[in-house]
Amino acid sequence: MDLATRAANMATRLINSNTFMNIFLIGSFAALSVRSVNQQKDIEALEAEKVSLIKSNKAMKMVMWDWKQQLFSEASSSPDSAIVPLARLKVIYGEAATVPGSGDAETDVVKSPAAKLVI
Repeated sequence: MDLATRAANMATRLINSNTFMNIFLIGSFAALSVRSVNQQKDIEALEAEKVSLIKSNKAMKMVMWDWKQQLFSEASSSPDSAIVPLARLKVIYGEAATVPGSGDAETDVVKSPAAKLVI
């Protein structure tokens, strides 16, 4: 029983001492530093991925712009043999304003963006 009492007293003194508190604070600081370094690495990786995605999106926008211009040029150069007429292409891409309910089924525009894609 004497040994247990001594151990309890020693543990109490250790907990109340400045050395224990300093060790605890240094350990906490070290743990937070490691976490901060890991988070910084994650942020840098995400920023690099963001730059890559922005470049990829710009490239896709350019390709889609070129396709659109090609469709318009094909439809305007040969209106009789075009798969989709130029007027319909302009409606699909939102470049021509039409009045819904005008009676012309080809030029009527539905307000839903998904409906614009259906030919």
